[in-house]
Amino acid sequence: MPGPDDPVVLIVEDEPDVAETYRLWLEDDYEVRMAQNGDEGLEQLDGGVDVVLLDRMMPGLSGDEVLQHIRDDELECRVAMVTAVEPDFDILEMGFDAYLSKPIKSEQLQDTVQNLLERSAYDSLLQEYYSLVEKQATLEATKNRAELAESAEYNRLKSDIDSLRDELSETLGGIEDDEDFIATIRGLGDSDEP
Repeated sequence: MPGPDDPVVLIVEDEPDVAETYRLWLEDDYEVRMAQNGDEGLEQLDGGVDVVLLDRMMPGLSGDEVLQHIRDDELECRVAMVTAVEPDFDILEMGFDAYLSKPIKSEQLQDTVQNLLERSAYDSLLQEYYSLVEKQATLEATKNRAELAESAEYNRLKSDIDSLRDELSETLGGIEDDEDFIATIRGLGDSDEP
C-alpha cells in the first residue's frame, strides 16, 4: 500500500467504471485521487498532485479546459490526456505531457505514469522537449505523410524539436548524435532514482 510520501495521481474521468479500473491498476504504487468531472478535478488539484490522468471529453468543464487551468495556474504536475478523442493538429497548442488513446492497457497506463514522474525530475527545457516529441509521435501515428507535409504547424513543431535538441545537446556537453542524446537522457532519468 502507498505511504504518505508516495506520488499522488489524480484521475479525472466521467465514466465511473473506467476511473475505477485505472485506480485499481495504480493503487498499489501511488496515492490515487478520483474526480468524476472537470470541476471536481480542479477542486482536488493542489501542490501535492504529481500526475493527472485527464479525460478530454467530459460534460461540463472539458479536459481541454481543465488542462488550461492547470497550465495557467502553473501547477507543477504532469498531465496525460487519456481519451477516445482522435488527436488532430489542435494538440500542438495543448500543454499535456502524454496522450493516450482509449482503450488502454494496465501496463501502458503504469508505464506512462512512471515516465511522467521521472520527467518531473528533469528541468523545464527537457520537459518541453519531451512534450513536443510526444505531440510529434501522436500526430505521426494518426496522420498520413501528405497531411504532415502540408501542415505548417507540424513543420514548425519539427523545427522546434530540432532547436531544443541542439540546445539540450549543448547543455548536456556536446552530444554528437541521436543515440548519444537518447543514452544521456536515459542516464539522467536513472540517476534520479533512489
